[in-house]
Amino acid sequence: MLRVLWLAFMTALLLKTMCFAGGASEQTAGALRVGIVGLVHGHVHGFLEQSRHSPEIEIVGIAEPDRQLLAQAAVKYGFPQSQLFTDLEDMIAKAHPQAVLVYTNTYDHRRIVEICARHGVHVMMEKPLAVSLEDALAIEKAARAAKVHVLVNYETSWYRSNHAAYDLVHDKALGNIRKVVVHDGHQGPKEIGVQPEFFAWLTDPKLNGAGALFDFGCYGADLMTWLMDGKRPQSVTAVTQQIKPQIYPRVDDEATIILKYSQAQAIIQASWNWPFDRKDMEVYGQSGYVVTLKKDEVRVRRAEDKQEQQLSAKPVPAPYDNELSYFRAVILEGAKEDGLSSLETNVTVTEILDAARRSAQEGKTVLLPQER
Repeated sequence: MLRVLWLAFMTALLLKTMCFAGGASEQTAGALRVGIVGLVHGHVHGFLEQSRHSPEIEIVGIAEPDRQLLAQAAVKYGFPQSQLFTDLEDMIAKAHPQAVLVYTNTYDHRRIVEICARHGVHVMMEKPLAVSLEDALAIEKAARAAKVHVLVNYETSWYRSNHAAYDLVHDKALGNIRKVVVHDGHQGPKEIGVQPEFFAWLTDPKLNGAGALFDFGCYGADLMTWLMDGKRPQSVTAVTQQIKPQIYPRVDDEATIILKYSQAQAIIQASWNWPFDRKDMEVYGQSGYVVTLKKDEVRVRRAEDKQEQQLSAKPVPAPYDNELSYFRAVILEGAKEDGLSSLETNVTVTEILDAARRSAQEGKTVLLPQER
């Protein structure tokens, strides 16, 4: 009798475990239904060439007002006519995406988020969040009211080297941060041969917010805000130049931003004049430093080290190792938002960029209010 009861108990427990596992599998299985909004950002082509067949997502529609760009995408990537739309609202109504990936100019980000928020559609856009603090706050208001995720994708968010630097800082291996220097940029949009539709808005002060200041200054502002656990700087000072006015007559091509904190400083060097493309960072603490080398390597020296060491950074744990796994996990599985891409961080990034633009225009330091 006891043996029969024991077997019955174990069978029930096993069935319960199997049902629980099956339920979890059903809850997390499946691709995220995604719409593509915009075809004027050059990064869209890298995404479509490398990731359009990712198991993480299912592309259900593309919205782009330029019919020629739509037709080119259909031919190049094999999208059927039924998935092509010239209007975002129409795409949402007919294709029913759960989320969108945005590849428009930066000025349009506010309008797109406000439309998506009305329909309960989540958003991930290419950096930066917005062209002004006013737009960033409007985006935040719409997202919070609709309870939708708005995330910002930076290439550097997925670098092992940056995560290694963050870990060293937060493990107190370097002491408190004293100075951070961030270098980002390349030879210039024309020099590297970006698409005509991409070049047109990158060099438009309304559609891009500025030139190199916004295009590459956002990386350093994002990384520093992340390293400082969301703390806003006390002041922002910026200098911009037009070293190549014959190519970029309407926007800056060279920018330096200085962020002052109570006990730390950041220097953000954003440029369309580097001899080679670069995305690297130096973090100096009271007792050590770390220098990131592209995606996967770091140079480190701490108080106990006799000399500098070059190390390979450890892998970033899934789903925080690439934008699609991360986007899907946040929306479908309730994964925690990463600080680099979060809306809260990127409102601060936009506040920094907005202040930097004013500082450069007015030739003086801009003090940020204690509360936003």
